[in-house]
Amino acid sequence: MKALYIASTGMAAQERNVEVISNNIANMRTTGFKRQRAEFQDLLYQAYRRAGSQTSDQGTLVPAGIEVGSGVRTVATPRIMSQGSVAATEKDMDIAVRGEGFFMIQLPDGRTAYTRDGSFERDDTGQLVNVNGYQVQPGITIPDKVPDLSISADGIVEATLPGQTAATQLGQLQLARFVNKAGLESAGDNLFLETAASGAPQIGTPNVDGTGNLMQGYLEASNVNSVTEIADLIAAQRAYEMNARVISGADEMMQSTTQMR
Repeated sequence: MKALYIASTGMAAQERNVEVISNNIANMRTTGFKRQRAEFQDLLYQAYRRAGSQTSDQGTLVPAGIEVGSGVRTVATPRIMSQGSVAATEKDMDIAVRGEGFFMIQLPDGRTAYTRDGSFERDDTGQLVNVNGYQVQPGITIPDKVPDLSISADGIVEATLPGQTAATQLGQLQLARFVNKAGLESAGDNLFLETAASGAPQIGTPNVDGTGNLMQGYLEASNVNSVTEIADLIAAQRAYEMNARVISGADEMMQSTTQMR
């Protein structure tokens, strides 16, 4: 019975939906995390009687045909790249982006990754790095025993060095923008990678050309909304149960047919 297969595709789709929702909920407290959404498409249809086919020699046509679908499939789990809330941390090397841009991180293999997680540290050589020790690009060295580190909204990093009264510029942070942010590949560790779908990065100075401005002493929180996720989870559970009920009903119908024989 075809209904068994159709309902099974529905169960598989809702299982994938619950997986996406569970990942969103698990990352509610992950800095800079962007929630995902499962998207679905119906499968091919089998036409038993085509709409518009002729039904008589006088040219009368079928106003509505008979088509039975094959079920559903998951086609995408795009990330919703909306701005998360910004929370104060009172830590000099915590930086939040308010806008479109991504920080650039150099991976150990030489590739460049992109992130919204601005929880940075200083390594043993004074380089500004992320929590995994990967260097922030462009590289910025922060001298030892710097009492006050200042990062402006447009990415200028300054500090008053020992024995000096005027602030010294240590470097300039830059941000990357993408034509299609949802096309970035998730690499884990709060990092994204460029893909053909995302387009090449457009690198620029914060506060210029829509890259967004920086906020020192703040971090961007996840954009996951717990109420929305729970509502989506309940809807997915109900859809899964209904598809399971279809399978049970189809099985009972097949049993009745067997008993009749």
